[in-house]
Amino acid sequence: MRNIRHTIGNTPIVKISDHLYGKLETYNPAGSVKDRMVSYVIQKAQLYGDIRKDTILCDATSGNTGIALSMLGASLGLSCVIFMPRNMSEERKQMMKIYGAKIIDAPDDDFTGAITLRDAFLASNPRAWSPMQFSNRRNVECHFYVTGPEIHKQTIALKRPWEAFIHGSGTGGTIEGIRRYIVYNKLNTKVCMVKPDSSPHGIQGIADGKEFLAKEADMHEILSVGTDEAIQRAKKFAKETGLLVGISAGANIVASERWIAENNPSGNVITMLCDRGERYMSIYDKN
Repeated sequence: MRNIRHTIGNTPIVKISDHLYGKLETYNPAGSVKDRMVSYVIQKAQLYGDIRKDTILCDATSGNTGIALSMLGASLGLSCVIFMPRNMSEERKQMMKIYGAKIIDAPDDDFTGAITLRDAFLASNPRAWSPMQFSNRRNVECHFYVTGPEIHKQTIALKRPWEAFIHGSGTGGTIEGIRRYIVYNKLNTKVCMVKPDSSPHGIQGIADGKEFLAKEADMHEILSVGTDEAIQRAKKFAKETGLLVGISAGANIVASERWIAENNPSGNVITMLCDRGERYMSIYDKN
């Protein structure tokens, strides 16, 4: 675990346009921002003796938390059980299976159903432990203490104000943790949440059923993006930059570019390039 843990975080930011930068979370070992939260929560659980040699790791997920949990479970020699909606990308399921995880399907787009299955598993298995990503305040804490300060330090180096942070919300841990960091440090930075413009949708990883750790009412603005435009922007981004990112990253870029066009900022906008695009190739091939 130690050899993997030190590779998580401290990801670079990359310039997308004059006022837009993306935090390149693909640098994390399992390829997504969720590596941060899962590693952080596991460390806390180990500290308090909640994870032992015979513990079974589990959680409900749209994919990236499951990949991170499977990876870290493999590094610890622990079993892992993942509960996720059936229609999430096959590539993400394949990654979890390669790490040795068992996947239990919930109905299509049913994140509440996946959470119910996880809770039943926890109740019936005394050895089971879960990061409880949709309700664990340590999810928020991770991004308040780790991701927020990283971004702030990087924006200072750019020598222009950090004008806005724009990001989608799945569990809400990332955007809420960074929002709290911004509020705590009295930064003049707007926080805008990206949401799909319809339901159901195909922007896997955001708007996972309902509000969990982040609330729309706490945001400066809600920015809606369509599934197809998110997919097309991610594919275009790969051709422009050589960086293959996921659908939610495409949505973040679309929303950020739209916000910049409407607000003409003098400072910089930071968004998250949440995960690698390889885990969506079957979707990209169809669009």
